[in-house]
Amino acid sequence: MPRKTDARDRAIATAERLFRIQGYTATGLNQIIEESGSPKGSFYFHFPRGKAQLAEEAIDHYVATRIAVLRDISATTTGDALSFVRRIFGTFAAEMVASDFQYGCLMQNLANELPALDADLTKRVARGFVDSTEIVAEHFRGCGFTSARASSTAAALVAAVEGARTIARLERTAAIFEALADVSVQGWAAPEGKPAFELSSRRRRR
Repeated sequence: MPRKTDARDRAIATAERLFRIQGYTATGLNQIIEESGSPKGSFYFHFPRGKAQLAEEAIDHYVATRIAVLRDISATTTGDALSFVRRIFGTFAAEMVASDFQYGCLMQNLANELPALDADLTKRVARGFVDSTEIVAEHFRGCGFTSARASSTAAALVAAVEGARTIARLERTAAIFEALADVSVQGWAAPEGKPAFELSSRRRRR
């Protein structure tokens, strides 16, 4: 029987890394093949539709990883919206620092290049944002937020994280994540005028 190799996984990991650093259009197949160490024949065996198919796999892997991270943060901050928000900003800030401020969000990078993407890739990117944002909204619902408020707060939080990535890459500092965490915690208020996350934390402690 033929020897099983990790050529497919290495190609996906390499494509994901390069798409996060330099985007979709600027990343060529030759670079992916060279940096992954995959023989060209093996590459086309695993990805007969070439770069588009590889991008689909990279998006799916990235989204699955992102969702797993968000679920883990949610599980360790059950019922606590304040800690959940701070953990999210802190986790993505740490990732930026670990990558020496090279990594952007794969979905954000691809979304900025929509004219270069085919319809299937565009749908995958959009679905990735929807699915991962729903994990955030689910946590807020568990903190006592109404469904509408949970959805809008989740959308705002995801948008803030994506914007923070861009600024952090430009400024080469993670300070924006901490600033946004503070503003988010203090600024999202409940109808009675008390900070929303303070109320959520009080419910949790009772």
